[in-house]
Amino acid sequence: MAAVTLTRADRPGFPHAPAGDAVGEVAGTPGILSGGRNDPSGWWEPARSENEGATMQYRRIGSVEVSAIGLGAMPMSVTGRPDTDRAVRTIHAALDAGVTFIDTADAYVLGAEDVGHNESLIAHALAAYGGDTTAVLVATKGGHTRPGGHAWALDGSPEHLRAACEASLTRLGVDAIGLYQFHRPDPEVPYADSIGALRELADAGKIRMAGISNADPDQIRQAREILGDHLVSVQNQFSPAYRDSEPELRLCAELGLAFLPWSPLGGIGRAGGLGDRFAAFARIAGERGVSPQQVCLAWQLALDPVVVPIPGASRPETIRDSAAAADLVLDQREIATLHAAG
Repeated sequence: MAAVTLTRADRPGFPHAPAGDAVGEVAGTPGILSGGRNDPSGWWEPARSENEGATMQYRRIGSVEVSAIGLGAMPMSVTGRPDTDRAVRTIHAALDAGVTFIDTADAYVLGAEDVGHNESLIAHALAAYGGDTTAVLVATKGGHTRPGGHAWALDGSPEHLRAACEASLTRLGVDAIGLYQFHRPDPEVPYADSIGALRELADAGKIRMAGISNADPDQIRQAREILGDHLVSVQNQFSPAYRDSEPELRLCAELGLAFLPWSPLGGIGRAGGLGDRFAAFARIAGERGVSPQQVCLAWQLALDPVVVPIPGASRPETIRDSAAAADLVLDQREIATLHAAG
């Protein structure tokens, strides 16, 4: 698919959107990791919108068009969570910046006593927003649990996933979850059984699309066999410091699945120091007059059109800065430099 320029007027229900305000492009050309155009170097050079005021480009998760930068909502519910007012303002700032993809999970909580806190927070923020949120895709996850304290556990049993999905439906206040993801493989449960539960949920109309998280290439292929076209995404850790998921990214590009990097800036408590740890990102950021975090997200977008980073945020200014990365188009030299850094 050729790159196409979109305007907010082209997007029914886009929040706070003045007519004719250009918002960028959907790029369908191959990326760095899959080879690009006929350039023997294999680099993909992103097309630039003719309107230099563009503030967001769009990509696809399954049949749904979403902002190229999503919002990872986890920091608003785990240790160090902000108060509810700041969390809601953060989500609203994301929507104002053009973000139409929000990632959550029932396990983004302090402990067993407030399971689903993050999902409920998102539902509240969306309901309180002054604009139309019908274009927003909310993705949640099940299969990770918080038994108490700071502990994490796994339950990939079909029984748990069915119950978790029902609870998420109630908290989010929807008839069907836009994107439901199996959070992490459970070594005590055959992977096919866990993924089979997602297939049942999709067939029953409880979820519109299915995704998997923390999966290896064999698990991606197995999930594809079981879910077929219901499988639309893979959410794995990926950042300048953690690139072990490149094989999964390549496979997603091959299969046409969205690749959703979690902790794309290095994770909670480490994102702020990204420029200190990776000099190349800081140097290019200085040359461009932007933050190293914007450079990092723009680099990930340049890897392949299937990439949709979901940086976490707990402050309005943080997600505004991250969202601006969608309009930062790096040149081939910069992309090559960043890809070699680490």
